[in-house]
Amino acid sequence: MRLGQTSIIHFVSRFLASASGFVATIFIGRILGSDGLGTYYLILSVVAWLGITVKMGITGAVTKRISEGEDDAAYAIAGASISIVLFFGISALVVIFSNQVNSYIGYPAAVVVVVFLFVNLAQSIANSILNGQHLVYISGVFTPIRTGSRSLVQIAALLGGFGLTGLFIGYTIGYLLVAILGLWIAVKHFEAITTPDRDHYFQLFSYAKFSWIGSFRTRAFNWVDVSILGFFVSSSVIGIYTAAWNIAVFLILFGGSLSQTLFPEMSSLSADDDLQEVADLFETAIAFGGLILIPGLVGGTLLGEQLLQVYGEDFSQGNVILSILIIATLIQGYQRQFTTTLNAMDKPDLAFKINFTFIIANIVLNISLIPYFGVIGAAVATATAVAISLVFAYYILSSLIEFSIPFGEILRQWVSAAVMGVVVWVGIWFEATYIDFTYNMLIVIVLVGVGATVYFTTLLIISQRVRKTILDNLPARFTFGMI
Repeated sequence: MRLGQTSIIHFVSRFLASASGFVATIFIGRILGSDGLGTYYLILSVVAWLGITVKMGITGAVTKRISEGEDDAAYAIAGASISIVLFFGISALVVIFSNQVNSYIGYPAAVVVVVFLFVNLAQSIANSILNGQHLVYISGVFTPIRTGSRSLVQIAALLGGFGLTGLFIGYTIGYLLVAILGLWIAVKHFEAITTPDRDHYFQLFSYAKFSWIGSFRTRAFNWVDVSILGFFVSSSVIGIYTAAWNIAVFLILFGGSLSQTLFPEMSSLSADDDLQEVADLFETAIAFGGLILIPGLVGGTLLGEQLLQVYGEDFSQGNVILSILIIATLIQGYQRQFTTTLNAMDKPDLAFKINFTFIIANIVLNISLIPYFGVIGAAVATATAVAISLVFAYYILSSLIEFSIPFGEILRQWVSAAVMGVVVWVGIWFEATYIDFTYNMLIVIVLVGVGATVYFTTLLIISQRVRKTILDNLPARFTFGMI
């Protein structure tokens, strides 16, 4: 029950964060256009890639070692010290090669990149400690605080005429705020403040030398296509692609919350050699991994054009891109549960192989397809690469633990999504035939709300597991009256 409640708290927090980020992105798209949005996301892409070298898997290693229940302060201090040294090294290189960085982005942003790297690293260190302390719900609550404060400042700055500079200020304030709050809470939860010795550094490196590629894999999933598109298409086209990507990634939030919640629990069970419990948690993750993504794929395909028009008229041409990217995130939602389980079982070397397979496939496919098919090729490349890595992940994990894929539960989610799709399609047809309403945002809100209601109502009717999970995670005063 506690895990379910934690997952829900984490998901709701991330949902609110993404919603505020979505609103901010709409303002960026409408005020700065697709060109301004593309420039902003190219900067974030550079920061994402450089962030890998700054962290080098250390933050993931900190979470893993602290979750094992010993020397939490020592591991936190060791991880932070390593990351700070790496940060100064990478920042020096950014300054030295600032002309090349500015030329690629098409904007003088080298200093901005360094500032973004610092606040991003500080927030990542705070989150890694909190997650290792089994305080996932707290790190989850910080997500809407970060994104909300960032979005409010950015929107205010855009309305005030500050342009891209306002976006940079908002990003910095949002990340720095939660980094300070997170580190303060983490320190309060230390059992004792102890300094690290050589063994603490060794334990971090022994895990990080494989787990770093997990961060690289995440960046590859989110940014390889955008980075390569930067060499072949204009900023405006990148802006359209990233608008579609923002909607697609919005749907993967629940699966991400689930994996982050289950990781420290799986890690503790694995340390006690309780592999059957690990397998049970993994099956639960797979059963609910597509809970939001499956209806999201159906709804996104039907409402793609209307959703993208919210950003502006020139964004509506990304409808097909959106459908393909949602397919990619659906596959990624399941694949992430496999690698999370492997890392929790202290098998980062095997997760390394899976992630490396995805990265190579993604880079090769993007380079091969983008020159000929543009943004459509980028979306197809990402979806294909993650599908390849999912098959490989299934093969590796099944050789370590016995588990069964809950196909029945997944099928019930698809059936519910199909019922929802019919209702949404009828709504679209009725509006186009009899109403011809001009307020696109209101149409999207109404149809999404109706679709979500139909989907979850249908799922509650046909899925006993969903009903039981909801009852198990309701507060006792509610469930008492229902028994």
